[in-house]
Amino acid sequence: MHIQRFDSETALAAAVSQVIIQAIQKKPNLLLCAATGNTPTLTYQALVAQKSLFSADQLRIFKLDEWGGVPMEHPGTCESYLQEHLIQPLNIPADRYFSIQSNPADPEQECARVQQLLQQEGPIDLCVLGLGVNGHLAFNEPGAFLQPHCHIAQLTDDSLGHSMAKDMRDVKLYGLTLGMSDVLAAREIVLLITGPAKVEITQRLLEAKISSQLPASFLWLHSNVKVLIQ
Repeated sequence: MHIQRFDSETALAAAVSQVIIQAIQKKPNLLLCAATGNTPTLTYQALVAQKSLFSADQLRIFKLDEWGGVPMEHPGTCESYLQEHLIQPLNIPADRYFSIQSNPADPEQECARVQQLLQQEGPIDLCVLGLGVNGHLAFNEPGAFLQPHCHIAQLTDDSLGHSMAKDMRDVKLYGLTLGMSDVLAAREIVLLITGPAKVEITQRLLEAKISSQLPASFLWLHSNVKVLIQ
């Protein structure tokens, strides 16, 4: 695990955007697994601002997770976020964007569909992750055990308190997420950590004690992880 610290979110975002650009330049049909939320926004903005430096003509994007129980067009979904910050600005067509439906008729069947897509397209070349305040990765929540593949997640209060879910209070939300094995199979992982709310959980992560109660700690088992902290 290679750890870097930055004085500002802007500097962190600039560094991560360079990692992504270099990866695309090296492999034009890169499979990028993209997290959503507050943390990666500046990174995606920096990436789009430099799109003249790389070609997105073959770039593939895989959605990491999604809020379940709300329409895809809801402004708080991961779908809406990715469309705004990556898919539309980079002109990624539907056949190179692998999404997770937010309100499937059969969530279990949706998980199976997504897992099959990942088997066909994967493994992930570069996975961009954020760290949850409770140590979750995607919607792999702390618990007695973790699941390896795409699954339905029962969300913790910490996750339900996320700003993306602020307008979903009247919905019984659940998570749809890639599993820990899917994430750890990525060739390269970049974990972004920003903000004072993440200080305590970051300290726990850096203790390098691997536990299902802190899903992000499993990144210590991966051979190619960059952790960027502001």
